[in-house]
Amino acid sequence: MSLDETSQKPHDRLAEWLADDMAAVNSLIRLRMASEHAPRIPEVTAHLVEAGGKRLRPMLTLAAARLCGYDGAHHISLAATVEFIHTATLLHDDVVDESERRRGRPTANLLWDNKSSVLVGDYLFARSFQLMVETGSLRVLDILANASATIAEGEVLQLTAAQDLRTNEDVYRQIVRGKTAALFSAATEAGGVIAGASDAEVAALFTYGDALGIAFQIVDDLLDYGGTDAAIGKNTGDDFRERKVTLPVIKAVAKADAEERAFWVRVIEKGQQAEGDLAHARSLMARHAAMEAARDEALAWAETARRALVALPDHPLRQMLDDLAGYVVARIA
Repeated sequence: MSLDETSQKPHDRLAEWLADDMAAVNSLIRLRMASEHAPRIPEVTAHLVEAGGKRLRPMLTLAAARLCGYDGAHHISLAATVEFIHTATLLHDDVVDESERRRGRPTANLLWDNKSSVLVGDYLFARSFQLMVETGSLRVLDILANASATIAEGEVLQLTAAQDLRTNEDVYRQIVRGKTAALFSAATEAGGVIAGASDAEVAALFTYGDALGIAFQIVDDLLDYGGTDAAIGKNTGDDFRERKVTLPVIKAVAKADAEERAFWVRVIEKGQQAEGDLAHARSLMARHAAMEAARDEALAWAETARRALVALPDHPLRQMLDDLAGYVVARIA
């Protein structure tokens, strides 16, 4: 079977089950990204929000709330909050990384400028806090505010660890937990809290989101070396060109001989990259089975996510979330 026939089904089923909720979330997003006095804000935001992203993070919030029996309306605001936080981080990331493509389209900073991307990202962060306050739950505010701080911390840690071959797997996981998994776990945890779930169920939702987010980021890092532009929504090889020390690189460097290490020092630490270096990096990863080892780690995190679901109510959404964990890793099957 092709990837389209298998791994996309869980996400599609989840989207179909939550279609009414997601329609409400999308309406709220469009309403709240408007600005009476600064038309540049909806222009920049719409470019990214309307670019066809999967809306995975807000769907996790909706699914967690519905799975735990919620029948109110605050999960809509929380899902929009999560999407605004995510969109704000993307706008900032593209400036930091000097990226030119996002979700298969030119980045906002390329179409407008860095100043617009940074300031509109700030606006979306502010909007997200307005939305989360409207739920009236101090615990939800605590979860999402902490996640926002953790995301920023993870991005700064990645900035300081970039181009440093001393970066090990523990630091890598800390970066991933910050820049990616923090919002996944906040999305699922907040959904459970707003639904009044038990402490055990909320903890399980946190574990699911955390593990799913780590698996998701490892797969993204793998796809940068072994995927296609269409699969990741940006140019393959961007991490290499930006000299990011991701898990496949860490695993290859750990097994490198003196000659191989000299190559990694030249292309990553010194930034002296030439034609054919990306292909050579891939060959070194293949020589030391770095890609396979990283994929095994992604599979292990996906399994951790699946095990966490056992503590949650028996519900069709639970099976969809279980299948989703498999879908995340199947992107590199």
